[in-house]
Amino acid sequence: MEKKQFVASLLAGGCAGMCVDLTLFPLDTIKTRLQSQQGFYKAGGFRGIYAGVPSAAVGSFPNAAAFFVTYEGTKSLLSAGGALAAPHMAPVTHMLAASLGEVVACLIRVPTEVIKQRAQASPSSTTHHILLATLRGEGVRGLYRGFGSTVLREIPFSLVQFPLWEYLKTLWSRRQGHTLYPWQAAVCGAFAGAIAAFVTTPLDVAKTRIMLAKAGSTTARGNIPTVLYDVWKSRGLTGLFAGTIPRMAFISVGGFIFLGAYEKVRRTLL
Repeated sequence: MEKKQFVASLLAGGCAGMCVDLTLFPLDTIKTRLQSQQGFYKAGGFRGIYAGVPSAAVGSFPNAAAFFVTYEGTKSLLSAGGALAAPHMAPVTHMLAASLGEVVACLIRVPTEVIKQRAQASPSSTTHHILLATLRGEGVRGLYRGFGSTVLREIPFSLVQFPLWEYLKTLWSRRQGHTLYPWQAAVCGAFAGAIAAFVTTPLDVAKTRIMLAKAGSTTARGNIPTVLYDVWKSRGLTGLFAGTIPRMAFISVGGFIFLGAYEKVRRTLL
């Protein structure tokens, strides 16, 4: 990937990430509280809907930038030659690029997500207080609680969202005979995001439970099948899909803003 493309992906990804995370933060708070083990109202209900926003603000730019730089770089590398360069292998290329992008982005995303979700579920505490309490109680390792479950949520999500987004863009582009406008790419992103969000909601529930669990508890160990089984036993299918509607709304509208803004900023810079 050329330097100009690298800078464009970095800035476009970062700007898109900040637009989504800050605009749709209240929906994310509602989703977290619905999935919380203590229940929606005990976790804060509709109070302090912007609790944890400083953590999201700090992490959103580098997180999204890291994802898109890795995504675009891997796509360029895999498409340059070899078996994956063939047009019919494009979905595989997109899946691999998106998966690698998520792993890299999670190195930044998980610490900010841990602090953000704990602040959302405890609106009476400040982001700064929760950060210090986490470091005192669990050390740096505590900031990466749920790293495995986050990666295992994000990779299936990306395996659905990004190949579907690229496919819908290609299909629409062929039908109208020219490259899509940014708003059209955004519509494709919204549709792809909604489907991916619904499919991966149980994994998101497990990730939320692991991040919010008390240190040393069974849930905090991060065993996803065990957490999902416990949710199934206590709350059934409703528990596994808790927060589906705000999650789909967040990611669908977020996909529209995120991928639309990314396309617009990237094309402007290139």
